[in-house]
Amino acid sequence: MSGLSREVLKWLQSLDLTWQIKTPKWDLTNGYLIAEIFSWYFPQDIQMHSYNNGTSLDSKLRNWSLLKNFIKRHSLELPEDLVEGTIHCKEGAGALLVEQMYEILTNRQLKKVPKEYEVDFTDKAYQSKLPLHARSTATQSVKNNLKITEVMADESLILNAQKAQKIINDHIDQRKQQRQMNPERFNSKPTLGEKCLRRPPQQQPSAPPAEEHDQEETTGPQDQPGADVWLFISTVHKHTNIINKRIETSILLNPEFYLQSVLSSYPCVQL
Repeated sequence: MSGLSREVLKWLQSLDLTWQIKTPKWDLTNGYLIAEIFSWYFPQDIQMHSYNNGTSLDSKLRNWSLLKNFIKRHSLELPEDLVEGTIHCKEGAGALLVEQMYEILTNRQLKKVPKEYEVDFTDKAYQSKLPLHARSTATQSVKNNLKITEVMADESLILNAQKAQKIINDHIDQRKQQRQMNPERFNSKPTLGEKCLRRPPQQQPSAPPAEEHDQEETTGPQDQPGADVWLFISTVHKHTNIINKRIETSILLNPEFYLQSVLSSYPCVQL
């Protein structure tokens, strides 16, 4: 009965089940004891003669089909991944399912100790405790974490291939972590990119304040190259405007004099 807390053990013993739950991973897989636990709280909805205490996959699927309908009808918050993990004998799924049922049926909260590893229904926690030379290969990892009952229950080739590929990807990530933590064992050397000296990126100059920008617009680019040429052009332009204004003023004041000067310059023109 490893993996179950003291409160859950006392609760299970008080139910007077057909047999004791010694290993939740194997004892709860066919759903017969799960139905017997629910029958103590819902005697009108659970009839034990409808459930088969067998070990074949057909017996499991038939029992759990009835249990899933019962769970859905009563809106019990039992996660689907816990149910599927219990059917296919996943690591830790059966114990978590019993604890969840205890909290729902007794309306009590368990005092859970934080676990060292995250429960993901794989043998990752077990593999991490083994020495490096005794850990599973990629093929053995697929065999341990992808049960034959999963393949038989759902014959979709695409879905099964995705499950196997996910297990292989996780195995590759674990191998990379092992190489980083034990570089001497794997004789791993740093790559050329890791040997390169990494420098922080240079900071770009910030934009000048608004006051300085306005001042530059009024005074002109005196600090930039070619400032003398710019000053010369602006001065010539200013004087040209002044001369043009004076000529226009003189024409308006004495148009006859301007007309005579034009006629004297072009004698061929006759009025």
